[in-house]
Amino acid sequence: MHKVYLSLGANIGDRHASMSAALEMLEKAVGRVVRQSSMIETEPWGFESENMFLNMCVAVDTQLSPQQLLVATQEIERRLGRKAKSSGGVYADRLIDIDILLYDDISINTPELTIPHPHMRERDFVMRPLMEILDDATVSAMFV
Repeated sequence: MHKVYLSLGANIGDRHASMSAALEMLEKAVGRVVRQSSMIETEPWGFESENMFLNMCVAVDTQLSPQQLLVATQEIERRLGRKAKSSGGVYADRLIDIDILLYDDISINTPELTIPHPHMRERDFVMRPLMEILDDATVSAMFV
C-alpha cells in the first residue's frame, strides 16, 4: 500500500459539488481517503479570473503505481468535465483540478509526471491544506 497526497481545486460551476464528486471518484478509482483537509477559498494563481477557487488536500492509501495514479486522476477530471490540462505555464478556469503532490517518499521526473509536485511549496493554496493532513515524519522529510 502506498500513501499519496493530492491537491484538489475548482473555480467554476458548482465548486462544492465538483469537490465532493471528485472525492467519491477517488475512493472508487484510487483508494481509501484517509485524511482530508478543510476546504479553503483562494484567489486564482498564475492567471487572472474573477472566479475564486476552492482548494483542499487529501491523503489516500492506494495500490496504484504513480503512472496508474496519474491516469486515474486525469480520468476523474475528464469525467467531471475538464477538457484539457494546463500546459506551458498557461492556466485557466477549471471545473476540477487534481494534482499529485507526494507519493510515499519517492521522486519522479518524467515529461508526464513530476513527484514531488514541482510548484507545491510556492503555492499557499496547496501548502496550507497539505500541512493540515501531513504527519510529522512527512513534514520533516519534506524540509530536509
